[in-house]
Amino acid sequence: MPELPEVEVTRQGITPHLIDQQVTALIVRNPSLRWPVPDIAQQIVGQTIRHIRRRAKYLLIDTDAGTTIVHLGMSGSLRIVSRSTKVEKHDHIDLVMASGKILRFNDPRRFGAWLWCELPEAAHPLLSKLGPEPLQSEFNVDYLAQALAGKKKAIKLCLMDNHIVVGVGNIYANEALFAAGIHPQTEAGRIDNERLTLLVAEVKQILANAIKQGGTTLKDFTNAEGKPGYFAQKLHVYGRGGDTCTQCGNLLSEIKLGQRATVFCGLCQRR
Repeated sequence: MPELPEVEVTRQGITPHLIDQQVTALIVRNPSLRWPVPDIAQQIVGQTIRHIRRRAKYLLIDTDAGTTIVHLGMSGSLRIVSRSTKVEKHDHIDLVMASGKILRFNDPRRFGAWLWCELPEAAHPLLSKLGPEPLQSEFNVDYLAQALAGKKKAIKLCLMDNHIVVGVGNIYANEALFAAGIHPQTEAGRIDNERLTLLVAEVKQILANAIKQGGTTLKDFTNAEGKPGYFAQKLHVYGRGGDTCTQCGNLLSEIKLGQRATVFCGLCQRR
């Protein structure tokens, strides 16, 4: 599944082609996504795109009339194409610009979403209960310590809880905990502020690096220009269960936490 860096890289890739462009058509070839695509052509056609923002893993395409909320789901991607570009299988939605450019949504598994929201979008049920963005100042050690106080749940599951902090998916939760030396099964409420300070810093650094390098290379992800990301080569634990630790040479362990693959070093990461 595309994670926060992949979504942010997509936002950065499509933004220059869409800002200040007038929408001339919305073509929905298959409305059966995670939720049925609403009939929003009458709201968005004729509107000018003012901003493209990201909230967690949602892309927000702003016009004066309202906001289109886009989620890539498990296998979705957005590309900028020309009118002459052949429509391929799973190309479910086209947002057509007066410039002739098209924002094309492809989603083989159809777990993605295109929804409409009148401003302010923060009140939308999908967005209203989300935690802070990990790269913003609101996500800090004081906030995290308060959010985790008394929690017996494993720290990795808390990092992946969008009510606590958004966008830290499985890949980057694994990597941040390794970098901070924290065992993923540690009870969240037992971690002292010194280690939480390091964890916050590592989450921010790892996500920022991933965005800078173009997102992690995943089987289903390509950025807006059709090129894969290049962060996968720098992963220390994710997808490496049974391999040797890059720090100590110990064999990395792999378990399931919350039904997600969790890889860690039993020597470098302590409870």
